[in-house]
Amino acid sequence: MKLTILRNELNDAIQHVSKAVASRTTIPILSGIKLDASPTGVTLTASDTDISIQSFIPLETPNKTIGTVIRPGSVVLTAKFFVEIIKKLPHEEVHIEVGDHFQTLITSGATEIQLVGLDPEEFPVLPSIQEDQVVSIPGDLLRDMIRQTVFAVTTNESTPILTGVLWNLHDGVYKFVATDRHRLASRTATVELYDVRFSNIVISGKTLNELAKIVPDQNVMVDIVVAENQVLFKLGNVLFYSRMLDGTYPDTSKIIPQSFKTELVLNTKSLSDSIDRAYLLSREEKTNIVRLITTDNGGIEISSSSSELGKVTEQLEVTEMRGESLKIAFNSKYMLDVLKVIDSEELFIGFNGAMSPIIIRPNDHENSLHLILPYRTTN
Repeated sequence: MKLTILRNELNDAIQHVSKAVASRTTIPILSGIKLDASPTGVTLTASDTDISIQSFIPLETPNKTIGTVIRPGSVVLTAKFFVEIIKKLPHEEVHIEVGDHFQTLITSGATEIQLVGLDPEEFPVLPSIQEDQVVSIPGDLLRDMIRQTVFAVTTNESTPILTGVLWNLHDGVYKFVATDRHRLASRTATVELYDVRFSNIVISGKTLNELAKIVPDQNVMVDIVVAENQVLFKLGNVLFYSRMLDGTYPDTSKIIPQSFKTELVLNTKSLSDSIDRAYLLSREEKTNIVRLITTDNGGIEISSSSSELGKVTEQLEVTEMRGESLKIAFNSKYMLDVLKVIDSEELFIGFNGAMSPIIIRPNDHENSLHLILPYRTTN
């Protein structure tokens, strides 16, 4: 293999695929990035078997020449060094030549680096996916849906299915759900595709966080291809393959109340700032407990305490309050996680007493919904 390519384009492709490189593996080939040079372009691939990312660099674009392949071929280079080397090369052009036994010479300007390459035949083959079930979604919407749900997945590997986000698509409505049994986050969106349906697609939260990092900022459509146990995301010249998690996701619909004994509407930022201040003390107790009570003057009081540091108490005005008076305690970290992703100026909170789930959603739309279980406290 022998080629010349522009450093920036090569570096961009490496940054994309390196997110799939296995960080801890007993299989040396998975710690590398595979390069395939062909007459039309250079393809980079990385895989940790759960996710695989492939990025294609065309040799020509309408605006410029990106590279030249003098001799087609393949090699696998250890990602740890290859990623850093390409980023730090001094010249705009990079020359890569693979010799006997996959010894690889990288030159750029006056810099010359030799790397020991690995046999590309040992690299895993990417999944073969039938493109029967394809749905397109704007990249910024996909990123938002991930951001507004993925924080609620569990980190406890003893329940693997809950480390992922549940995806369903029925009658043109996309729905994401995540829960760790103490909280729940859901997000829906309408897509203009009514002949595609799927259910119980569960994708690892870690995988979705990596996917969100490479979804382009500009308004582009992402094609999502659902197969038997794999999902493929097509982002321009980047292909992102993810294995689905095995198992059946629990039915969470029954735990979401449809009516409330106490209802509040209040400013999202004011509540977030107040709970953030209360969190400073509650985290010192390692419990994160913050209390909310309704007051006689039609507002609410937020408080937390620490046996060593003292107490925080704050009065907040509300836009609306309906129903019974209330005293409730909850995990302030969970509430802050929700408030960070609420995309509306005002939010609705519904309560059914001190021991029933708390429901939080934007006040101006019903695309997202969050649930937090309260704490049972002695006072």
